[in-house]
Amino acid sequence: MDATIYNQTGKETGTIALPESVFGVKWSGDLVHQVVMAMEANARQPVAHTKGRGEVAGGGKKPWKQKGTGRARHGSSRSPIWIGGGITHGPTKEKVYAQKVNKKMRTKALYAVLSAKFRDGEILFVDSITFPAIKTAQAKSVLGVLSGVNGFDGLLKKKANSALVAMGKKDDTVFKSFGNFNNIAIEESRNLNPVDVLRYKYLIITEPKETVAFLVGKFKEKKLGAEISKKSEATMKAKKLKS
Repeated sequence: MDATIYNQTGKETGTIALPESVFGVKWSGDLVHQVVMAMEANARQPVAHTKGRGEVAGGGKKPWKQKGTGRARHGSSRSPIWIGGGITHGPTKEKVYAQKVNKKMRTKALYAVLSAKFRDGEILFVDSITFPAIKTAQAKSVLGVLSGVNGFDGLLKKKANSALVAMGKKDDTVFKSFGNFNNIAIEESRNLNPVDVLRYKYLIITEPKETVAFLVGKFKEKKLGAEISKKSEATMKAKKLKS
């Protein structure tokens, strides 16, 4: 599985061999949905807040005596059925929406999304993007050149020019040059996640060899960590048996 690498002038500079374990994974809609929903829930910051009857000021005194008035009995004017009273089952900012997502699940979901993007021809590999100074015009020029690549003509269309630029390493000059585009996001490759990749139509990966090596290493690190933990458990059991 090979892909063409371009430079920021739109010319082909070579190819890169892509691992099947990252860019050839079958689509798993259930897994991707679960991970995306969990990540969005974890990023949620509750703002809406209502006060219950115990939080509303006043209402300490009983409105009227229990019997003899001919009216319904009430214990507080801050009851939810009173005007100005508390809210029943309303939203509170203390509510926690966080959901647990295993690292292995998140990694596999990212691989599934990257594989789908690659099959649809929406990933563009660029050897590097560099600017001598912070200029929005330079960023626009690069997008115009890359839109000439077959299948990426939508980069300059206002309704479809949504793209995520994944940089191998952070470059403030490039980051700030792309900062004035509403539908163009720029991020470091090590921060790639399923939510951001799905949010944008195109994915532009710079320094592809380093990025691909990092993506492959994400899963290998998990396997290595599991092997180390198993070995440590076996060692501990052996020590207990000896003692």
